[in-house]
Amino acid sequence: MSTIRFQYKTSSTPEQFVAGLTDFGAGRSKLFSNSAEAYMKVHQCGISMADVTEGSSGIWERLHYDWSDPCRVVMTTTDSNVWGGQSGHIYTFTRLPDGLTMLDAVVVREGKNMKGRVLALVLATVGRSVLAKALANSITAIEARNGVAKKICASCAG
Repeated sequence: MSTIRFQYKTSSTPEQFVAGLTDFGAGRSKLFSNSAEAYMKVHQCGISMADVTEGSSGIWERLHYDWSDPCRVVMTTTDSNVWGGQSGHIYTFTRLPDGLTMLDAVVVREGKNMKGRVLALVLATVGRSVLAKALANSITAIEARNGVAKKICASCAG
């Protein structure tokens, strides 16, 4: 089993980020590259929960989303072609005094078959940077969607 943790600052508010995480409509893949339209199926959606199948590149998982806590989204894997056990994602949001939001993300991957076990090992090692880049791209896309993209210091852009 692999547990991977990320921490990012974002100019999006917790509400804006939760809205992005829980937008299961067309265009989701623009926010989350590992959520291809062909895999997307919403089985059930309520005020603070959803049951959704999503994935890409031959890997899919059915997730139970719970966003009943406005500062936390828990995504529990209920079925998958590779993930099982304790697999899922937890996003926790903390408002910072400077107006930014600290995003703590935890991804747990427990392979339920040989392919899943190999993928979990890869993600825990060399694949961690791939997940980090995908999350950073999602953060940028959610910021852009909300018109709150980070301002880059002119002396740092280059």
